[in-house]
Amino acid sequence: MAESTPRSTSGRRGPYAGTAERRRAILESAFEVFAKVGYRNGSMRDIAQRIGIAHTTLLHHFGSKSDLLAGVLELRDEYGRPGSEEPGVGMLRQLVEVVRRNQETAGLTELYCILSAEATDPGHPAHEYFRGRYTRLVAQLREELERMAAQGELQAGVDPALEAQRITALMDGLQVQWLLDRESMDMAEQLRDYLQRLCVTRI
Repeated sequence: MAESTPRSTSGRRGPYAGTAERRRAILESAFEVFAKVGYRNGSMRDIAQRIGIAHTTLLHHFGSKSDLLAGVLELRDEYGRPGSEEPGVGMLRQLVEVVRRNQETAGLTELYCILSAEATDPGHPAHEYFRGRYTRLVAQLREELERMAAQGELQAGVDPALEAQRITALMDGLQVQWLLDRESMDMAEQLRDYLQRLCVTRI
């Protein structure tokens, strides 16, 4: 789930600023390559050539392809992170906004879908990242839904544990359908409609 456009760093100055800008440029190039051809088929040389640097320069910033992938995943999480964390219904509203931002950053959304599919292979370097990410997300959703149920904010009969899994699956499934036909739906509104069916309060 998949997660705004890359922010400019042109206002920074000094040696550190140059290093930070170069690392950001490499990461943005990497997620474009990985989104286009997948992690396994994307090469470090292709990523370096895309932004006009030497392969050795890229290796200076990221010593291996696995290190580069870790940086790309962190960048993707940075773009997809909510602006603030709110409990209960506020958390569900934030999920809708995260999905709305995903519609505005199609490259990152596509990258997430490709990598999450590739990472089902236990030998993939992002396998543990995605396992941990899904475990954390489902646990956080379950905790918030249980809190909402205790406060009478959920419809009667809603199972927080089951719905935490369903919401996670819905968000990922909507992304795949949307990427195949981006005019077919509004992902954020589809998610909002589903969440509304669970809640007493307006989402």
